[in-house]
Amino acid sequence: MELTGLHHVTAITKVASENLAFYTQTLGMRLVKKTVNQDDVSAYHLFYADEAGNAGTDMTFFDWSLSAPHRPGAGDVSTTALRVASREALDWWAARFDSLGVPHGEIEKISGRARLTFTDPEGQRLALVTDDGAPGGTPWDKSPVPVEQGIKGLDAVTLTVRRAAATAKVLTDVLSFRQTRTYKTADGYDAVVYETGAGGAGTEVHLIERSDLPQARQGAGGVHHVAFRTPNAEEQREWLKRITAAGLQASSQIDRFYFQSIYFREPNGVLFEIATDGPGFATDESKEHMGEALALPPFLEPHRAQIEAGLKPL
Repeated sequence: MELTGLHHVTAITKVASENLAFYTQTLGMRLVKKTVNQDDVSAYHLFYADEAGNAGTDMTFFDWSLSAPHRPGAGDVSTTALRVASREALDWWAARFDSLGVPHGEIEKISGRARLTFTDPEGQRLALVTDDGAPGGTPWDKSPVPVEQGIKGLDAVTLTVRRAAATAKVLTDVLSFRQTRTYKTADGYDAVVYETGAGGAGTEVHLIERSDLPQARQGAGGVHHVAFRTPNAEEQREWLKRITAAGLQASSQIDRFYFQSIYFREPNGVLFEIATDGPGFATDESKEHMGEALALPPFLEPHRAQIEAGLKPL
């Protein structure tokens, strides 16, 4: 039994309309599902992904308009890296960011691959990383970004924690990740790379120990949780048994309609999810029209009028 990679990363925005504009118009990702947070239906849950909304390509956001700004620190998903196909694509993106006023760093080669760091309008810490043409998602051909330069999905997440050994133990002993390499970050800290499944792009967690940092405070411009892929509910059930047997507190299996989820926190406080690959976002919408209208799972459909009345138009 093996997790096959990253499933999605969910972050927080307080200005959903600006978030939508940035991720669809600036980054050229497709809005594949416009729905609500199932635990807080006053908030949108927006899913940006590749042309089909494939697992492993999703960057998603909860719209919490009263959220304070995120305070980076320990116990934090400190960077979410997204995949592009080539170094030439990174050059194109650097020029695009310059023309649009998007804050970004220089293109650097870190841990063997070229990387361009940048932030979204709320300070969300992101990076574009070359995957050298590895298999991945397919950028949407109706995007304002050409397919050749398009974002192919998630590459890796970086966790910054106070006690790296405790998180590493969960990754390796419980979730069966493999330690593969180490490298120095741009600011001189040691990072350890863990991978799952086939390894490589889309399967990695990078772990940095920073005992000097205060605990992160979650808010707008920060990550809420990171999800890992499992193919089906049967394997997910086995993961739940393994997680609880290791002494970690976990949720039950929760049907999110587009996938099933279980949640638990690793010892440094980062919220992990294990999500099934299916049934997927075309369950209630055609592939051609995903994301165009507010989609609600069946159990919320009877409350549509009330829910829509509480949401600001995007």
